[in-house]
Parts: sequence; C-alpha cells; structure tokens
Amino acid sequence: MAVVFALSTFLSTFVGGAVALRNSDRLHLVLGFTAGVILGVVAFDLLPEIFDLSDGRGPGVPAVMLMFVAGFLVLHLLERSVALHGAHEQEYGVHHHPAVGLVSALALAAHSFMDGVGIGLAFQVSSSVGVTVALAVIAHDFADGLNTVSIMLAHRHTRRNALVLLGVDALAPVVGAASTLLFTLPDRTLGLYLGFFAGFLLYLATGDILPEAHSRHPSRLTLLATVLGIAGMWAVVGAS
Repeated sequence: MAVVFALSTFLSTFVGGAVALRNSDRLHLVLGFTAGVILGVVAFDLLPEIFDLSDGRGPGVPAVMLMFVAGFLVLHLLERSVALHGAHEQEYGVHHHPAVGLVSALALAAHSFMDGVGIGLAFQVSSSVGVTVALAVIAHDFADGLNTVSIMLAHRHTRRNALVLLGVDALAPVVGAASTLLFTLPDRTLGLYLGFFAGFLLYLATGDILPEAHSRHPSRLTLLATVLGIAGMWAVVGAS
C-alpha cells in the first residue's frame, strides 16, 4: 500500500511540473490548499498518533516533541544553506546561476525521498495513519514539482534539464517508500521518527508553501483555500 500511494506522488509531482511549465495564474490557491492539507495532517493525525507511540521523555518534555522541533529545524537549516549559497553567488554579480538551481532542485528531491520514507513508516503504524500522511505528501509533491521546474528555469536551465530534475524529484518518494519494505521500527523509535517527520511537514507548510502561495498572487482567497484544506483533513481524519 505504501508503494502504491507513493506512485500517486509520482503523478502529483509531474502534474505540478506541467502546471509550472504552463504558468497557471491560479497556483496561489492550489498552494494555499496544499498548506492547509499538510497542517491538518500534522495537527489532527500525526501529533495524536506520535503521543500514543511515545513512552520516553527528554529533558522535561516528551522526546517526540524534541524530535518534532528537530525536524522543523533540520529542513529550515537545509533550505537556508541553499539560500545562503545563492546569496554568495549574487555577491559576485550572478543573480541566476545554474549551479544554484541544480543544488536547490536536488534539495527538493532529497526531502521528497524523506516524504516517501514518511509514507512507508506511517503505514507501519496503521493503514489510517498511512493514508492521511500519503494524502499530505501527494498534495505537497504537487508543490514540489511546481517548484522544481520553476527553480531550474529561473536559474537558466533548459526545459529539458528541468524535466530531468522533475523526473528525479518524482521518483524520490517512490524509492523512499520502497526502502521501508526492507526494515521495520519498534513503536518507540517509530514515534520519534514520526515526530521528526511532523516537524518536517510543519516547516514545509508554514516556511515554504504558504509564503510561496502569498508571494505569487496576494489574495484573501489563498487564506480561504488554506482553511478549506485544514477543514478537509479534519473531515477525513474524523471519518477514519
């Protein structure tokens, strides 16, 4: 089941890339809805589940919450390192450099791989957790495909190169999900990983996708789309 859902992320990523190539003017609504879906998964499904799986504490707080913060900070640091690299290039008068675009696109593929691992491990918890996490990743990977193509084209790569990196990004979650067929984790370790993954997803929604949505086309409808995404996941989790 994990691999089947990961194959859906493959299609979602390619659709996002295709939309980026056509420059749709309604991307802000799609991205806003995507952020809402991810926030809903974190709040209504992942966090309650990881508390059920956790039986350990760190210094004064549950260990899963330490991992939650770690997941948020790791992705933040990775993205900032890419941004800083880009800023150094600009200091030398190069505003759009192919190397920056390639590094950024590969970073997206790396966290798409982590998305796939997250799907696989979520199915180790239960089918319902696996399905809701997969829905969040499918929604997010649309944005990933969109951003992969946009970044590559913005940094002077050809459309052919953009499509190659789009393919790498689309395959990454499938490989990540398939890798979890080779191992299982005990409940406590699984809870810690899901805590990390929840922080990872929270950063994607709030630090990556939402700012992108509002910068593309500032609109109150973007906020409405986010609320609808949250409400949709509330309904899905409540019905499961």
